[in-house]
Amino acid sequence: MGANLLNALLFLINTLFQLYLWTVILRVILQWVRADFYHPVSQFVWRVTQPAVGPLSRIVPRWRRLDAAGMLFGLAIAVIYVEIYAGLLDVKIGFAAALFYAAMKLIVATLNLYTIALFAQAFFSWMGPGMSSPAGSILWSMNEPLLRPVRRVIPPVAGLDLSPLVVILVLQFLNMLVPVGMFR
Repeated sequence: MGANLLNALLFLINTLFQLYLWTVILRVILQWVRADFYHPVSQFVWRVTQPAVGPLSRIVPRWRRLDAAGMLFGLAIAVIYVEIYAGLLDVKIGFAAALFYAAMKLIVATLNLYTIALFAQAFFSWMGPGMSSPAGSILWSMNEPLLRPVRRVIPPVAGLDLSPLVVILVLQFLNMLVPVGMFR
């Protein structure tokens, strides 16, 4: 296989798996923060993930507010991603290594999803402060558990909330600490 074709295939596989993995992670997060189930974003996430996670949720019980079936399904998707990616690169890894890299991939995907969500929330707040947007309530539900503790320590400066900036810096710092190798 030519280098250009391999790079294009790796890009396509990475993009498709990343988008679906974000959707599964978003399912877990939205249930954890008890976001509005009837919001169009919540409904989209539910409909896209329910065919696979629904049957698994009958076997794997919830733990408090945590969707354990969704997390397990996300890990399975990440393992499949790691195996396909390693196979295309002709790298041999054992199941334990694939499981480790899949868990690291899930952590990185979650950190990146939160970073994007924080940027989106900040962008919406700058475009129309005080105005509501369709995605605003979901973003607020998702990001508020991360922003609230920072707001207690760092109050707004001249009316400017710096908590998203602090949280994004912490998320990116943590992202750099995660050992994912070539599977980022």
